[in-house]
Amino acid sequence: MRHDILSDAMSIIANAENVGMRFCLVPKSKIVKSVLNVMEANGIIGEVTENQDIKVELIGNVNKAGSIRPRFSVTKDDYEKFEKRYLPSRNVGFLIVSSSKGVMTQREANGKIGGKLLAYIY
Repeated sequence: MRHDILSDAMSIIANAENVGMRFCLVPKSKIVKSVLNVMEANGIIGEVTENQDIKVELIGNVNKAGSIRPRFSVTKDDYEKFEKRYLPSRNVGFLIVSSSKGVMTQREANGKIGGKLLAYIY
């Protein structure tokens, strides 16, 4: 029984990338699909196809990926504090945020909108 599907998906992706796999299967859910779409749009992962599970093409751009628990609420001015906590340095990687405008990176939301932190990747 899975309790946090997003955490499972992010650790599957990071582990598969570390051992050099070209594809991996992650559990299917709406939030995982949204996060994977953001990662695909930013060139972190390759093509995402959806069947029973979600098949993710890995292209070698993931060093570390994880989910953020608890889901911290962040205002439009607080992104820098969480970037220092979860990312190794400035402009390396990004945080993924769920906001009223949809799931996006902190760079797209920075200074415009707040939301809940979902994941980080670099």
